[in-house]
Amino acid sequence: MIGRLNHVAIATGDIRKAAAVYRDVLGATVSEPVALPDHGVTTVFVELPNTKIELLEPLGENSPIANFLKKNPSGGMHHVCYEVDDIYAARDRMRAAGATITGSGEPRIGAHGKPVLFLHPKDFVGTLVELEQA
Repeated sequence: MIGRLNHVAIATGDIRKAAAVYRDVLGATVSEPVALPDHGVTTVFVELPNTKIELLEPLGENSPIANFLKKNPSGGMHHVCYEVDDIYAARDRMRAAGATITGSGEPRIGAHGKPVLFLHPKDFVGTLVELEQA
């Protein structure tokens, strides 16, 4: 059911500093920061030949990334994102299998302008999983 790995998301308290590490130290192509108020984050994408790294910085105190950074002050891996052909079919299959979908369970538009859902880490070996329609 899942397709290719779309990205690995890393939470950081300073997105510009984190982007500079990927750009200046590792030599990667790095996008400009984009604020996503509906998700409570600012994002930067690091382009790699086979996938992307998404850097996440909290946008406001109620951001899920702010909560993550309270528990992990140095930042760290936040989630992995896999592509699916049909987000609704994937959601229904996950529910039927007993997986917990966070939030309302309805897809929201993500950072790539495509519908996304998040699956609770308790059901996926301690890892928050994002599904994005390909």
